[in-house]
Amino acid sequence: MALRCWPWWHWSAWRRTRPPPAGRTPTFGGSDEVGDLANAKALRKKRRVQMGVKLEKLQLLPDAHEQPPQICVVGSGPAGFYTAQHLLKHHPRAHVDIYEKQLVPFGLVRFGVAPDHPEVKNVINTFTQTARSDRCAFRGNVVVGRDVAVSELQAAYHAVVLSYGAEDHQALEIPGEELPGVFSARAFVGWYNGLPENRELAPDLSYDTAVILGQGNVALDVARILLTPPEHLEKTDITEAALGVLRQSRVKTVWIVGRRGPLQVAFTIKELREMIQLPGTRPMLDPADFLGLQDRIKEVPRQRKRLTELLLRTATEKPGVEEAARRALASRTWGLRFFRSPQQVLSSPDGRQVAGIRLAVTRLEGVGEAARAVPTGDAEDLPCGLVLSSVGYKSRPIDPSVPFDPKRGVIPNMEGRVVDVPGLYCSGWVKRGPTGVIATTMTDSFLTGQMLLQDLKAGLLPSGPRPGYAAIEALLSSRGVRPVSFLDWEKLDAEEVSRGKGAGKPREKLLDPQEMLRLLGR
Repeated sequence: MALRCWPWWHWSAWRRTRPPPAGRTPTFGGSDEVGDLANAKALRKKRRVQMGVKLEKLQLLPDAHEQPPQICVVGSGPAGFYTAQHLLKHHPRAHVDIYEKQLVPFGLVRFGVAPDHPEVKNVINTFTQTARSDRCAFRGNVVVGRDVAVSELQAAYHAVVLSYGAEDHQALEIPGEELPGVFSARAFVGWYNGLPENRELAPDLSYDTAVILGQGNVALDVARILLTPPEHLEKTDITEAALGVLRQSRVKTVWIVGRRGPLQVAFTIKELREMIQLPGTRPMLDPADFLGLQDRIKEVPRQRKRLTELLLRTATEKPGVEEAARRALASRTWGLRFFRSPQQVLSSPDGRQVAGIRLAVTRLEGVGEAARAVPTGDAEDLPCGLVLSSVGYKSRPIDPSVPFDPKRGVIPNMEGRVVDVPGLYCSGWVKRGPTGVIATTMTDSFLTGQMLLQDLKAGLLPSGPRPGYAAIEALLSSRGVRPVSFLDWEKLDAEEVSRGKGAGKPREKLLDPQEMLRLLGR
């Protein structure tokens, strides 16, 4: 970075030594305001401070002849867009290319957020403004690690940020997991949210009971979608194919199973309230699971305390007249089963379908968030026709050249700087693991962007010119890969909105990548 002004002491010396204009009496500090020696000293000191402040601000401005830093972000979900947003805001000339393997942007905001939570998707408006910047470009339909190597991106850009999220799920690693009727919650969510790779999932909802393994927000999202009256979903952006299956669903009972107890659930109070108030359903909680909990929650953090108190009231208090009447009319039920760990998926006699799940009874060792579930030796069988595993998402390694911790499912890093690989960064779930909400990812991504800009300012990144997308475009073209631009996405977006309008929906999502390409004239 080059300075656009002299240091303050050069200015000060020049002002002291320049000759006074004709007809004017020489003054200390070069100002008519000063008429005595004491004031002259004070004014000179003040101006030095002012000039120092101006200099500090000017130091942040790049030289007009210096090439703008070319930065590449891999992944167009919240982590990718928030990282790009920070870089563009805090460096006035940085150019950011966002690569995405899907033809469409926004990652889990589009494919993960529940269709009945449209307010959470409003962040797409912010991401759209970022993508429309003349210093930002979306490059969809490019699979980094297959179509282009990370090392090739590093050669073309001053810095590369990996923000590709957690696209896999934690396996149960129990017998029977491969049976028809067992799905990951991630795939189920992708199915009803229109993720192309999950469009053929076809879950069989002709059974009375479903079991969800895990007690986080995703588990409650899935339970809510299974039990919500279909007419309440008709005006959302759920896919028409999923809505058709849900209309034919015979699922009446959903059990949400956790290895630990009420004090360790991972869902939030907002999600729990939605379940308790879900039309046409009633909760089933065993008061025995909450014995002695009233005294133990006194010392827990406020958010955890409020959540547990709501659970406690729902399990142990008699509902009011109006709520009791609502529950009496409910045709569907949901319940939380605590202190149970999946041991085996049980099959039907012909071995072609799930018939139930064997759960090991557990007890806790330790207290609070750190408490660990250990088996007691007892087990129970829970009949069901559908098992959805919601025990966590997991990132995959993207490229052999990038360090990866398979146990934690993250890229080893220090505040977003990839360990032992200068110029390579990470943000979001691939940086910290699949935890937190969108706001958590925003803070995390801003921090990575801050570290990158610090390194840029300190001269720790390549200083010479880098070709950026020009080099990558040539590579992709030679390999038969045709990226999709943000303008292309806006054409697809308009088509989705148009298709949804007739049914009173915000959009009808396009599911087939080949159809998307045809609509773009490819």
